[in-house]
Amino acid sequence: MLDEQAILHELIFKGIRSSGAGGQHVNKTSSKVELSFNLEASEVLSAVQKERLKINLGTRLTKAFVLILQCGESRSQHKNKSIIISRFLELIKTNLIEEKERIPTKTPKAVKKKRLANKKKNSEKKANRKPPNLD
Repeated sequence: MLDEQAILHELIFKGIRSSGAGGQHVNKTSSKVELSFNLEASEVLSAVQKERLKINLGTRLTKAFVLILQCGESRSQHKNKSIIISRFLELIKTNLIEEKERIPTKTPKAVKKKRLANKKKNSEKKANRKPPNLD
């Protein structure tokens, strides 16, 4: 299916400055992690898998088919890196799953028969409400 260890070697990580609270420390450390994955240059994924990911992740990819994810939840760069790796793997796994084609079911004969019987019953009920034709 998917060789996680091999695909992790194709990832490029970059530490960038995180926004938000943190005082003076936030101005001098790069705790936010940016992950980039070049889909076209990947040697782990097959051509079919690449096409499926291009379709499913179309809005999240750049024009050069590079997936960029960022994580700045924690003030620790190592924690952010592990979070972003797990997010990336989950994203790839879920988008590689091929959905089964739905086979439409047929309406059972008993259900059709019951519906027609109810229609006939209702039409008779309404027909009996009319005054009799004395011609």
